[in-house]
Amino acid sequence: MKAKREGKTGQNGRRQLQGLPLMRSDVAGMDIGSETHWVCAPTQDGSGREIGDFGATTPELIRMAEWLKARQVASVAMESTGVYWIAPHEVLEAHGLKVLLVDTRQLAQVPGRDKKTDPTDCEWIQRLHSCGLLRGSFRPSEEICMLRTLVRDKATLVAESGDWVRRMQKSLDQMNVRVHRAVSDISGATGMAIIRAIAGGERDTRKLAQLRDPHCHKSEEEIAEQLTGHWREDHLFSLCQALKMYEAIEERRQAGQKEKAEQRKHPCRNRFAHGVASIASQRHRSRGILSEHRAKKRTRHCHICRSQENSHSNLSTASLGTTLH
Repeated sequence: MKAKREGKTGQNGRRQLQGLPLMRSDVAGMDIGSETHWVCAPTQDGSGREIGDFGATTPELIRMAEWLKARQVASVAMESTGVYWIAPHEVLEAHGLKVLLVDTRQLAQVPGRDKKTDPTDCEWIQRLHSCGLLRGSFRPSEEICMLRTLVRDKATLVAESGDWVRRMQKSLDQMNVRVHRAVSDISGATGMAIIRAIAGGERDTRKLAQLRDPHCHKSEEEIAEQLTGHWREDHLFSLCQALKMYEAIEERRQAGQKEKAEQRKHPCRNRFAHGVASIASQRHRSRGILSEHRAKKRTRHCHICRSQENSHSNLSTASLGTTLH
């Protein structure tokens, strides 16, 4: 039995294969730009597709999200173009739309693309998305993204801090003040205390050596011997500038640590913007309902225990009266 093939018959008698079947009709395609975003979505009556252009400002992104929701769009596919996709991705996701972040190389592997222009790009993305031919890249949840930003900032600050530590050590070496020989780490407690004292104008090696931490392995005499040097003004100025930069970076690191601790305590804080309900409020309501349910259950249990105690006391009194009679 020959299998039947769907299609239309052409002029030469060959059967023409039809286009790919639509898997979803409630999807949109988006071409990202630095100043303008082009979006292709189904019409409001569902009879076809239409293309709209929106600016890159936040009010325009909000208008784009409302435009998509008015057309009953549930999922939006966009190219990962530079960093311009981040703001539309976050705004659309905050409005409850599922965003599919597609790698540009994945789109290039699908043949049949017309001449590359912004309107045709968004229409092509929408067509592939409606046929189920696109796979989204991994993007963690909102809480992880916020925490990841702080971790990346901390890594940058650690690298900058190490650079200014090296500059402080260079200025000390040029004055033959061998702090790195007196202590194992000049950014430790003893090393930073000595450097701050030098920047404050202290030149007495014995007083500098007295700033050693009690857990330091070397004695005050050994530390004082390494701190004898010549004090040139230009090197002292460079040392003070490097110290100020180092302390400023350390202050930023401490602020980042506090912010990270706050996000761990309140992971859903500022999760959604533009009036979208947050998960934190939902959890708070669910916890209130759960605590109320537990309180009712505890009250019911107390009533049961009291009724059981009353029944036992009545039974004991009755048995005692029978025994006396």
